[in-house]
Amino acid sequence: MPTLNGAVVLVTGANGGLGTHFVHQALERGASKVYAAARNPREWGDDRVTPLVLDVTSPESVAVAADIARDVTVVINNAGASNGSSVLGDLSAARELFEVNFWGALEVTNAFTPALRSSGGTLLNVLSVLSWLGIGDAYSATKGALWQATNTQRIKLAADGVHVAGLHLGYADTPMTRGVDAPKLDPADVVRSAYDGIEAGSYEILADELSRQVKAGLAAPVEALYPQLARSEA
Repeated sequence: MPTLNGAVVLVTGANGGLGTHFVHQALERGASKVYAAARNPREWGDDRVTPLVLDVTSPESVAVAADIARDVTVVINNAGASNGSSVLGDLSAARELFEVNFWGALEVTNAFTPALRSSGGTLLNVLSVLSWLGIGDAYSATKGALWQATNTQRIKLAADGVHVAGLHLGYADTPMTRGVDAPKLDPADVVRSAYDGIEAGSYEILADELSRQVKAGLAAPVEALYPQLARSEA
């Protein structure tokens, strides 16, 4: 089974709400080193944490980071963004969102695949319950695309001994969801579930009841997921 004990972990978006917990909890579980990657990395006050410059939208930045962190055994694709964009109308903002949430995550995975293959390591893609629900508009589209890419990565890399997992969750109480008026998860609990899932060898980690309910409902008629589509009785 995969383990965090003795692992060398890379966390993208390490300065964010979930990212900070991914860094700290990796150390709590025995990681020997954590690369805390961000566009503008900060100091962590811990010799086991190595700040790393990484802009997921820049292939050059990703390549430089991968050359530095060749000893990585666990990659946490956590960097993400939300800009309120739509798949209808002007697509410029939606394209920008895909650069971060989809293409950026793929760039990171591809750059660190040699390290993961050599170590028989683990990749975790941070997805969302909105991977399965279109109510998040362009954000849902980016996470839905990454969900499908995660399935492909899982199949392609399994023969190389690389474990690929996806994390689905509802709204977590982070800066990204500050304007969302809905119940929110404690980010520490989300990360705990993610690492528990990794160490259990899970391929799909559902961090909350909402994610479990939506996943279970995917086989139902589409009106069950989107009640606004239900026809009113004449």
